Amino acid sequence: MALRIDRELRPTHLVPGLERLFDLSAAKILSLENSWNPADGTPVFTVQGRYTSRGWTEWTQGFQFGAALLQFDATGDRQFLELGRARTVERMASHVSHTGVHDHGFNNISTYGNLLRLATEGRFDASPGERAFLELALKISGAVQAARWTRLADGTGFIHSFNGPHSLFVDTVRSLRILGVAHQLGHVLMGEQDARISLLRRLAEHAVNTARYCVYYGHGRDAYDVRGRTAHEAVFNTTSGAFRCPNSQQGYSPFSTWTRGLAWALCGFAEQLEFLATLTSEDLDGASAGLSVPHPAGFPGSTDPSAGQPGNILMQACLRAALATADFYLENCCIDGIPMWDTGAPGLHQMPGHLDRPADPQNDLEPVDSSAAAIAAQGFLRLGNYLASSGLRSAAEATRYSQAGLTIARTLLSDDYLSLDTRHQGLLLHSVYHRPNGWDYIAPGRKIPNGESSMWGDYHLLELGLMILRSVNRGSYPTFFAGTSPR
Repeated sequence: MALRIDRELRPTHLVPGLERLFDLSAAKILSLENSWNPADGTPVFTVQGRYTSRGWTEWTQGFQFGAALLQFDATGDRQFLELGRARTVERMASHVSHTGVHDHGFNNISTYGNLLRLATEGRFDASPGERAFLELALKISGAVQAARWTRLADGTGFIHSFNGPHSLFVDTVRSLRILGVAHQLGHVLMGEQDARISLLRRLAEHAVNTARYCVYYGHGRDAYDVRGRTAHEAVFNTTSGAFRCPNSQQGYSPFSTWTRGLAWALCGFAEQLEFLATLTSEDLDGASAGLSVPHPAGFPGSTDPSAGQPGNILMQACLRAALATADFYLENCCIDGIPMWDTGAPGLHQMPGHLDRPADPQNDLEPVDSSAAAIAAQGFLRLGNYLASSGLRSAAEATRYSQAGLTIARTLLSDDYLSLDTRHQGLLLHSVYHRPNGWDYIAPGRKIPNGESSMWGDYHLLELGLMILRSVNRGSYPTFFAGTSPR
């Protein structure tokens, strides 16, 4: 089956759930702030309701302090503004200059980026010096991220993951936000012999290559090519620059779909469409010059755009990837919008008809991943809004995606997923981190993880809640680039 979309659901219907969400999150943010020892590293996920660290890569601290900024945004409670503001200055500098990760858009847009957006919106008085500080951090972060570059045989390239120069992660499409913001602030990456490297161009190349190698389109690329499914990782020969194979770090296999990776793609491509639509045709065409996506072999083609496609190859690639991943998600989640952690998880064959009913986080075979749902719901709302404003699809199709986002949000705001226990530091229950590595806590007497939370799950639920709440209150539409002005 597919998600049972509620066509009558309106953002106003979710207001009681949103008010409860932000009431709960206030205490949980303060609980973590008061109990966490910075010497322990970065909080990642909960174990028996208490946040713990997991050394792998530093990608979640921005969510910790960014959550406080979202709390202020939604409620106006200035203690959370000051908390996020102070901790960004005190603890986020190393993330700005971190050369070893692909996660700058997660850490630094969530902190410096949110602060710049709030200052630009007039939500607090930022001095010229503070604003310059925020802009400088975002510029440097964008350049550092763009420098993590692997060149391919066709002359284009991608931002490689922390695994090394051979590795393109589907996650990173949402980290592209940092390149977009830095570009809008007028920054470039300076290379050898003072080469001026366009951050927008690197954004464009990475987006197209992610759409090309990490998203499938049902054209027979391999024996497991189903339109809209994603591979967590694309692996390349770094000597020749040739694509070698799909892979998965956190999913079950290279030929099944890790659903959080699917959600990252859906949300990331939808956000890029919103951003690209604000660029001048000169900037957009310049960033896309010479880019092409071969067809067939499972890649979206530049020579056969379907009806209503934008003419620009970069926007074509982002739109096709967003639509494909959105449709796949709708067809491969439970009827309430919650996905299993991987579409090919080995225990699913013992759960016949699991997509035909609401997800069951209490089952004993395979975990669900609520964090994937929180990320995907925002992606559906952004995709629906983009399609409605661009006129590239029918109003009915745009509405279908928007209503899907609202329907998933309603599920996440329910008692089954919202952490009502004041002793539990997490906000969104039933998040999964790394199932293959066995990192997620499994309670005594249980066979699979459930009932725990993650920094990214909590943050993205707040981001989703803020987006819906602003639509109800007729506030400005929140985007990652709202704090900048087109160059």
